[in-house]
Amino acid sequence: MRYDTGGDLLVAVLRELGIDTVFGIVSVHNLPLVEAVDRELRFVPVRHEASAVNAADAYGRARGGLGCALTSTGTGAGNAAGSLIESLSAGTSVLHITGQVESEFLGSGRGFIHETKDQLGMLTAVSKYAASVPSADSAGRILREAAQAALTAPGGPASVEWPVDLQYAAQTDTVAELAAEPAVPVPADDELAAAGALLASARRPVIWAGGGANRARTQLADLLAATGAALLTSNSGRGAVPEDHPQVVGNFATTPAGRALLADADVLLTIGTHFRSNETADYGLKLPEAHIQIDLDAAALGRVYPARHALHGDAAEVIERLLPHARPAETGWTTRAAEVRAEVRATLHDNIGPQAAICDAIRAALPREAVVARDVTIPSSSWGNRLLDMYDPRDNVFPRGGGIGQGLGMGIGAALGRPDAPTVVIAGDGGLAVHLGELLTLAQERPRLTLIVFNDGGYGVLRNMQDAHSDRRSGVDLATPDFELLARACGLPYLRIAATEHAEPVISEAVASDGPTLVEVDLAALGPMKNPFTPPVKIPTA
Repeated sequence: MRYDTGGDLLVAVLRELGIDTVFGIVSVHNLPLVEAVDRELRFVPVRHEASAVNAADAYGRARGGLGCALTSTGTGAGNAAGSLIESLSAGTSVLHITGQVESEFLGSGRGFIHETKDQLGMLTAVSKYAASVPSADSAGRILREAAQAALTAPGGPASVEWPVDLQYAAQTDTVAELAAEPAVPVPADDELAAAGALLASARRPVIWAGGGANRARTQLADLLAATGAALLTSNSGRGAVPEDHPQVVGNFATTPAGRALLADADVLLTIGTHFRSNETADYGLKLPEAHIQIDLDAAALGRVYPARHALHGDAAEVIERLLPHARPAETGWTTRAAEVRAEVRATLHDNIGPQAAICDAIRAALPREAVVARDVTIPSSSWGNRLLDMYDPRDNVFPRGGGIGQGLGMGIGAALGRPDAPTVVIAGDGGLAVHLGELLTLAQERPRLTLIVFNDGGYGVLRNMQDAHSDRRSGVDLATPDFELLARACGLPYLRIAATEHAEPVISEAVASDGPTLVEVDLAALGPMKNPFTPPVKIPTA
């Protein structure tokens, strides 16, 4: 197949991949690509390259597939690096295409505009796959290889740098057969039999679902039904089983009731969770010794907690092989799971004080299929990641690497990926300020998105830590804009919550809108939580 430019070839490949929207910033070094995408698909001009990757990442998460970002060369590609780290940490599928200087100047070090030292090396460090397009007859192959790498479990970002002279050149695209995907590992029969025997002996089983369980939703639901087990989740595993299921305790393992449940369990089966520090109280959580661990990543097996049976394989297939061994739990254990589920939610609902009204209003206003994108902020870390029920993993969008400021870009990507469903973004004033320019993207593209900004005048989590453990504050109290004036300047509708009785009517109105709305939560007026939230990290001087 012959194409006039690299941009025409890129559009053809993106159509093969089912991608209709691309996020990026136009540049002299990606102009042929942007022009073709804008002409044939939808190009969304975000205001920062980091947001381009965040938006593409969440577009893929919300659709259960691949997203695409276009960035410029050198500093533009460097700006994208932090968001590529997020995708790498989360194992999400992003195709990142960046420009490069003309082929004849590559690596010359002469200071050609946008030239940087070893751009490909930088991309390799923050990507699952990275390659440079060497000729006009190889771009199609490299783009497809990159997409395959990004989509192959566990996923991750794939970066392609494309010299601008080769973007302008006519392209010869010979669709060649790609290398076979790596074979999915399968545990040996004796390993499965031993793990199955332990599972069959369980009278008080607990299952812990991480992000790897999202690819085994049907099998996990069958296992819950067969065993009557209690289900804990990591943040990434939320929605693998809808969180209104009576056996789903959820992301509450470190609570007193969650710890007691684990202490009484006789067998723990974990699926695709990496036991991150903030979900194990900095690895202080005690787990049962009778532990069966399933993971596609061999390095994850036994890395944090020892596993009596470490099963290296795809979660869906391994659970399918274990299901014949499943036996019902002892009388009362499944009821115990439901009781713990109710207890941890009631306790958290009470502890967050007036913010509980906002949590309730969001869930009441949203249909069952809707995206909730959350930045790193107190409402997300305290209740958005736990109390706000998720029914599908694709609805649960958040920065798994813990980086602040990515929530709005993610929300925009998710909203444009799922235009038929509303999206809510939970952000803090500090995180929003990191990429405040994306308010202009929101105003320009007008997705069905409600941006809820919790305004406490700075970095509340770190402020609470310093107030608890230091004699002064450093770097946490920030100037905050007048959000009503800011919304007006950007052409965005504005609403405000300053009391619990405002939550339901304000959020209902915003979610019912067919476009964007900025909702400010005035935390000084609303009132504090019962206990200031601090993250589960160790302070050596405390």
